[in-house]
Amino acid sequence: LTTYAEVRPWARSIKNRVVAREMPPWHIDRTIGIQEFKDDISLTDDQIATIATWADNGAPRGDPADMPAMPEFADRSAWQIGEPDLVVRYPDYTVPAEGPDLFGSLYAPFDLEENRYIKAIQTRPVDTRSRQVVHHALSYAVDQNYDDLTNDGTQDQGVFLVEYASGKGAEIYPEGTGKLLPANQKARVSYHLHSIGEDVPVGIELGIVLYPKDVVPERIRWSKQLARHNTDLDIPGGAVIRQDGYERLNMAAKLTAFQPHMHIRGKYQCLELIYPTTPISSEVVSCANFDYNWHLVYNYADDVAPLVPAGTILHTISWHDNTETNRANPDAVNWVGNGGRTIDEMGFAWIGWYDLTDEEYAEELAARQAKAEATSDNN
Repeated sequence: LTTYAEVRPWARSIKNRVVAREMPPWHIDRTIGIQEFKDDISLTDDQIATIATWADNGAPRGDPADMPAMPEFADRSAWQIGEPDLVVRYPDYTVPAEGPDLFGSLYAPFDLEENRYIKAIQTRPVDTRSRQVVHHALSYAVDQNYDDLTNDGTQDQGVFLVEYASGKGAEIYPEGTGKLLPANQKARVSYHLHSIGEDVPVGIELGIVLYPKDVVPERIRWSKQLARHNTDLDIPGGAVIRQDGYERLNMAAKLTAFQPHMHIRGKYQCLELIYPTTPISSEVVSCANFDYNWHLVYNYADDVAPLVPAGTILHTISWHDNTETNRANPDAVNWVGNGGRTIDEMGFAWIGWYDLTDEEYAEELAARQAKAEATSDNN
C-alpha cells in the first residue's frame, strides 16, 4: 500500500495487526528472555502508539505539501544475500489443482570442482504462485550417483545446507563462521508441496554466497532440527495442548539463532536451556508467537547469544491450538496427530550454533561476565 487512497480503507485492520504485533512479522515475546537480535524489524512502542492514534482519530490525511518522497523499496524478487556467487535452479514441477500433499526430491548441478565454504544462503520460490504451494524445501549436497528411490526423503540426506518454509528469508552466518559445500556434489531439494485448487507450476532456486577460494572460516556453523516432540502428539478437537521436546548438546556452544517450527495449529513456542549444574538450573531464553505463514529466524545479537556448556539440554515447549479461536485452523472439530502433511502437526526448533571447546566456553563466559560487571559499575 503506497498511497493514502489505498491505505485509508484498511486503517482499522492495520491498527489491529500492528497493536497485536502481527505486523510487521516479528513474533518474539517481548516480556521473556533475550530481546536483542540482528535485523529486528519490529516497531517500537512509540511507533505503534502513533499508528493506533492515527487510526482512532479517523485516519486523517496530512498536508500533501508535507508528504516525504516515496521510499525506494527493494525488489521483492531480489536476493536478500546480495548477488550470489552460485545459483542453483531446480527443475520446475507442476502441482495439480487437487490431490494429496506431495513429497519428493529434485536435483540440479552445483558444477563445483573444489571445496568451498558458504557465507550466506537462501532458498526462494521464484514467484508468488510458487510461494503459495511450497510448504518446505530442504536443500542438500549429495553424491552424483545419489537417487532418492523412495522419493519421500527417507533415505540418507547427504550434507544438509538450508531449510525454506513459508515466509522464511535468507540465512546469513555470523562473521567468521561457515558451512562446507563439498566439491563434485549435486544439489538435492527435498520438497513438500500442497494443492490450492488450481494447477501451479513451481520453481525453486538456491542462492549461495561463498568465501573466497582457499579460505576456511574459523568455525563451522550448524543448523538442525532439535528437541522434536512429534511422536506423541494428541490434539483433540477444540483443545489447546502443550508438548515438550529435549535435546542434549555434547559440546559447549554459542547459540546463534532460534526458529520455531510447527504447522497450522502451532500457537507459541519457548526455548529453555537446562544446564548441567548441581543443583540443576535453567532459563528460558526465547519465546515466540507462531504464524505458519512466517517461519522467522531470530538471530541473536553477538554479545547476548546464549553461551552453553557441554551437556546443556535444549528444551522446546510448544502449544498447539485446535480451537475455533485459531483463525488459521481449518477444522476445530476433529482430532489431530503428528505427521508431515500441512494439516497434520509437528513441533521442534531450528537451532543455529557453533561449537566451542570447554576452554573457549570458559573464556567467552568470563569476558561476558566482566563486561556486564563493568557496565553495572558504570551505571
